Amino acid sequence: MTQHCGVVAIVGAPNAGKSTLVNALVGQKVAIVSPKAQTTRAKLLGIAIEGEAQLLLVDTPGIFTPERRLDRAMVAAAWEGAEGADLIALVVDAKGGIGPKVQTVIDSLAGRKERKILVLNKVDVADKPRLLGHAAKLNETGLFDETYFISASTGDGVAELKAELARAMPESAWHFPEDQVSDATERMIAAEVTREQLYLQLHAELPYASAVETEKYSERADGSVEIHQQIMVERPTQRAIVLGKGGARLKEIGSRARAELSRIMGVPVHLYLHVKVRPEWQEDRSLYREIGLDWVE
Repeated sequence: MTQHCGVVAIVGAPNAGKSTLVNALVGQKVAIVSPKAQTTRAKLLGIAIEGEAQLLLVDTPGIFTPERRLDRAMVAAAWEGAEGADLIALVVDAKGGIGPKVQTVIDSLAGRKERKILVLNKVDVADKPRLLGHAAKLNETGLFDETYFISASTGDGVAELKAELARAMPESAWHFPEDQVSDATERMIAAEVTREQLYLQLHAELPYASAVETEKYSERADGSVEIHQQIMVERPTQRAIVLGKGGARLKEIGSRARAELSRIMGVPVHLYLHVKVRPEWQEDRSLYREIGLDWVE
């Protein structure tokens, strides 16, 4: 059988469900997910197999109007992930509809040469007449070859979408071993899992002015993994929020992150967290490299 392999860029406005879709297509969790917009910061590659096709799924940060250096780096990473892709899949929150954030992405896609498809996500919670209206309006742009209605969280329509993505991939040898599901390093995965817990447990209490840096990652003689991480915030008040009363919140974040990492890695994990106030962490070039972003002026 002839192998096929290609790149699918998953783009969209923040909170459209891009990471949830990548996880669903891969068949396991490779990207962190939270209800907060802009959870994804750097582009991550999820690797899925469908028949003789290997799909290289680029999970990109949400595209929005950037204000800070970190914002600019995230949006640059999104468009870099789409550059030269064999297919761009625009994911739209079918419940949220077509607002200014979606229109920003549409306007940016208009001049791109890559083949594009439209994926309306969250159809399980969307109003059906409005959903069809969104589809009609978006297709009036003439940008999209196909439209798919899915729910990445329930799996509805995902198999059909995956089959179409496979059919669209060019003839090529596979780029990764069959059992590899992501290009993320273990250090990056560790930092992302802890960051996910920050979002899930602190919700609106902690703004996006935080980052997680894996300072040490090593294997012990017994096969377990030891990880030391630094959670960076901009103000002492934010540090107090992360720590919680008597350090209880940080302990819970560490406990849940440790359990998730042990599940992902298949070995016991010893996770050590500390919180540091670094008002200017968004201006630290080395940290951008650590979290997989390019420095953008």
